[in-house]
Amino acid sequence: MSTQFDYDTFVTRNKGYVAEATQQKIKTSTLLIAGCGIGSSVAVCAARMGFCNFILVDGDVVDAHNLNRQFYDFEDIGNPKVDGLKDKILRINPDAKVEAINTYLDKNNTDEIVKKADIIFDTVDFLDLDAILGLHIAAKKHHAELFTALSIGYGAGVLYFPANSNISLVDFMENDIQRAKKEGDGSYANVFSKIMGRIGAHLDQQVVEQVAKALTIMEDGKPCPASQIAVGSFTIAAMAVSMMHDVLAGLPVPTAPNMVVHSFRNHETKLINVSE
Repeated sequence: MSTQFDYDTFVTRNKGYVAEATQQKIKTSTLLIAGCGIGSSVAVCAARMGFCNFILVDGDVVDAHNLNRQFYDFEDIGNPKVDGLKDKILRINPDAKVEAINTYLDKNNTDEIVKKADIIFDTVDFLDLDAILGLHIAAKKHHAELFTALSIGYGAGVLYFPANSNISLVDFMENDIQRAKKEGDGSYANVFSKIMGRIGAHLDQQVVEQVAKALTIMEDGKPCPASQIAVGSFTIAAMAVSMMHDVLAGLPVPTAPNMVVHSFRNHETKLINVSE
């Protein structure tokens, strides 16, 4: 058995589901994983789909409570997430080009990082609202395809912002941001609570209850403690990478402000307009 990695052999079983031209686009596109927590599931799925060029950005380290849903091992605990995820990708494809940036995105580094990417995956798992908005502004500026995802219990939601989109997350969050500031609290938790207030009626009751608990704790400035499970992580990966494939294949994909939401609890998929 050959010990040399061969890309064509690696993607042989994709044939029939992934057209040759699309597979080539997957191979040559650069995927930025902005946040390597839940983003780890997307990175691993994308690597198995045939993506070869990655930029991993996260300043966090692996903790024991991450292992229930993120693609790390016990031996990764205490180590930077970007290093652990780079190792996972290279174990799948040793020829992959992986740039691991062990820092959090902020207003000073976002633009330089984003301009190197063709596709961005954003988990919206920041306490820094400016960093989230900066990422989306830079993606729009540099015409990158952008996918934003939420793990929602036994399911997930994914928003897609096309490279040529006239709107960004900033546009339909503006009213929420202004309302929060008028209340004297422009924090991520307060802004996000307003978004969840609009879409909560469409989500599983368990999700609404757990997010409400998390937002209460976040008001004290603590890191997000929201309960999340492996099913949500796997769902995000499946949905996001499928949508990335369809974009590269030129197939129709629902665009923001419509969020594609799938619930295994209710066994249904639906579109939710997060701006209404």
